[in-house]
Amino acid sequence: MAKRRVVILGSTGSIGTQALDVVDRNPDRFEVVGLTAGRNRELVAEQAARFGVRDTAFGAEDSERLVRSVEADVVLNGITGSVGLGPTLAVLESGATLALANKESLIVGGPLVQAAAAPGQIVPVDSEHSAIAQALRSGTADEVRRLVLTASGGPFRGRSRAELRDVTPAEALAHPTWDMGLVVTTNSATLVNKGLEVIEAHLLFDVPYDRIDVTVHAQSIVHSMVEFTDGSTIAQASPPDMRLPIALGLAWPDRVPGVGVPLDWTTASTWTFEPLDDAAFGAVALAKRVGQLGGTFPAVFNAANEQAVAAFHAGAIGFLDIVETVERVVDEHTAGEPSLEGVLAAERWARAAADRTLSR
Repeated sequence: MAKRRVVILGSTGSIGTQALDVVDRNPDRFEVVGLTAGRNRELVAEQAARFGVRDTAFGAEDSERLVRSVEADVVLNGITGSVGLGPTLAVLESGATLALANKESLIVGGPLVQAAAAPGQIVPVDSEHSAIAQALRSGTADEVRRLVLTASGGPFRGRSRAELRDVTPAEALAHPTWDMGLVVTTNSATLVNKGLEVIEAHLLFDVPYDRIDVTVHAQSIVHSMVEFTDGSTIAQASPPDMRLPIALGLAWPDRVPGVGVPLDWTTASTWTFEPLDDAAFGAVALAKRVGQLGGTFPAVFNAANEQAVAAFHAGAIGFLDIVETVERVVDEHTAGEPSLEGVLAAERWARAAADRTLSR
């Protein structure tokens, strides 16, 4: 078996470090040929020395240069935020497989990313979309009735809207299941992350929004499901461990033996599924509306949220103000041209509009 040459964008973050762990455990399958990060040069130097990597880069533009200059079979985009759009487009232009953990680049890029991608070139790394991709192997596109994304519910599952008003930044970062960065963990607490994942599922799998549902599954064992037209539902289940979807993204369509720990079927356990409380957590319904509007609206949704999350952690606004700010900015937006320049302009507008809203 020939080794797959791997580039990891965002190698110092949660996804990147876990990807390197997968590579470290499977030296016969993978070879790291490029590493990029935002600012942590010291850690990248350590990683490069450990894995024998010559090509490294810092920042989005330098990452694009690296992607275009290094021969790779698969590039994992583990960058956080819409700054990952340029690198995503560069990977697709290079012809390498894109293992996509940077959902924001697909969401804000939308048609740009879809147009640049060859069939099967994008392999999702988000646990939910990896689960759906696996379940979709069980039938044809015409046989799919709906997609069901699972959500842990975050640290505030079961709380009413009134009970969410005084949530602190420290509380918002206490996710019950996943180890993630500041923005993603906060997005999981507000369920903005799940809203982004609904848009991502639509773009990846071409299923209409009215056939994409979200259910709250506190145990985070079932990562998502596909319901087929004959009434059957195929689910992907495993203990929560991001190394499994990361490994699948790097090796797709093959599986990597031993990368995850299987479920223990000899021990009693209970799995629960509950409807999403849209009154307390309105981000998913807002994201569906944004996705249906299309164009530059998803870019505005994402950029306004990033500004609001930063303001929340700076102590400038409350927890509920995050999604309320995003909704106000979305309501003010007029659709722009869905070109790269149009998307970037919409993001700049959204950040400025969010700042104006936050200063009122």
